[in-house]
Amino acid sequence: MSPTASPPVDHAVLILVDLQPDFMPGGSLPVDGGHELVEPMGRLMREGPFQLQVATQDWHPPDHVSFASHHPDHAPMDVVRLHGRDQVLWPDHCVRGSEGAGLHPDLPWERVEAVIRKGTDPQVDSYSGFLNNWNADGHRPPTGLAGYLGERKVRRVFLCGLARDVCVRWTAEDASDAGFETYVLWDLTRSVDPAGDEALRTSLVDRGVRVLDDHRILLG
Repeated sequence: MSPTASPPVDHAVLILVDLQPDFMPGGSLPVDGGHELVEPMGRLMREGPFQLQVATQDWHPPDHVSFASHHPDHAPMDVVRLHGRDQVLWPDHCVRGSEGAGLHPDLPWERVEAVIRKGTDPQVDSYSGFLNNWNADGHRPPTGLAGYLGERKVRRVFLCGLARDVCVRWTAEDASDAGFETYVLWDLTRSVDPAGDEALRTSLVDRGVRVLDDHRILLG
């Protein structure tokens, strides 16, 4: 998309993905550069064109199946099979009620209308704000976000947050698959593995997601 052409923002929502201390430097599952998003994202939330803003929040029980600590003889970032699919094992993170699971304290959450908590089922991981990962029955249970946005006549989804190559990616793909015109605010995301960013961008575009390199065009 041209850096000088602002996309339409009528019938739109800004979705802020997993802006939680555990994903920031110093947290239990940090994303490099995550702290750099806080100031510009706060400005976008306060001064941007979005009348509707929604947040997602990882909210895991302490015995969550994705935690390496609950898999003997495995370490964080190992991959195991879960419900017939590959599952990355993570350090314990965003345990419900913990400080690291809270929404980042320096952002204006009073602007947000709804918070979608995910990863609450101890036996199912959840990356996307729209659908949980696969369960034992081979299904991806919905979070309710698509219905919530549909009732508000939302047609366009703008995404920012953490991490670009995990939860932002899955949320963007599911939003596009659900029929929303979907944008990723690339400069307001950061990746766990930046080496894969070029391939990620190509994959998103191939899925019908639009990549917006500079969020500032939304500020007028």
